[in-house]
Amino acid sequence: MAGRLGIIAGGGDLPRQVAETCRRGGRACFVVALEGQGADAWLTPDLPHSVYRMGAAGAMLDRLRAEGVTEIVLAGGVRRPSLIDLRPDWYAARFFARLGLRALGDDGLLRAVAALLEEEGFRVVGVQTLIADLLMPAGILTQAAPDQQALSDIAHGLTIARALGAVDVGQAVVVQGGLVLGVEAIEGTDALIARCGLLKREGAGPVLVKRAKPGQDRRLDLPTMGPDTVAACIAAGFSGIAAEAGGTLFVGREDAVRAADAAGLFVTGAEA
Repeated sequence: MAGRLGIIAGGGDLPRQVAETCRRGGRACFVVALEGQGADAWLTPDLPHSVYRMGAAGAMLDRLRAEGVTEIVLAGGVRRPSLIDLRPDWYAARFFARLGLRALGDDGLLRAVAALLEEEGFRVVGVQTLIADLLMPAGILTQAAPDQQALSDIAHGLTIARALGAVDVGQAVVVQGGLVLGVEAIEGTDALIARCGLLKREGAGPVLVKRAKPGQDRRLDLPTMGPDTVAACIAAGFSGIAAEAGGTLFVGREDAVRAADAAGLFVTGAEA
């Protein structure tokens, strides 16, 4: 039996699902909810947890050790704060001083966080190792299927997303009729979808394409989609979503596919 799991929880439903998986499987867990990221909305008194600001790294680590945590998973989205909002404690300030330019990109930062946690004696695990069938499967999941133009847009989007990921910028691209309407940066996927909905052309709607960054540590920050992503694409008039098979987390898959089918939106797992 693995030791107690520490869940460093950002926003979205994924951290709650990890905690529920632990509860059902009889595994002890402790949740560190990051302040201002929305994770504390689902926490209940019977679930061991504490809320910390992101800059309180030293206090977090001390608490995780005190709670007997041996493994840690990073789950949920995190909006990166400014240095002023972060208010780093001495431990966090020392970490950022050592990190230097690697703090500029999400992948570099997360790799450094994982390395730090392992230096402190914790084992970092990927969320996909804890929840069965969380990774996007290959192939079409919906009644609707991409046509030839959509397939071309998907291939183009995968190429663009790979280039973006290589410089640690983003994990999502929106393409319509061969035109790149937008790429994901710090604003996140939902904002990208809304923005591109205002830029779409006549004809078949745009396609959202998501893929992991080249060489990405698959334990950390894999691209994620779920019912909210599908709802946003429907509202923005998209024709479909293509996400890297085996490289994207698909949260709430049944609900998302049901909503996509009702709207005629295709969802497919693409081979990167």
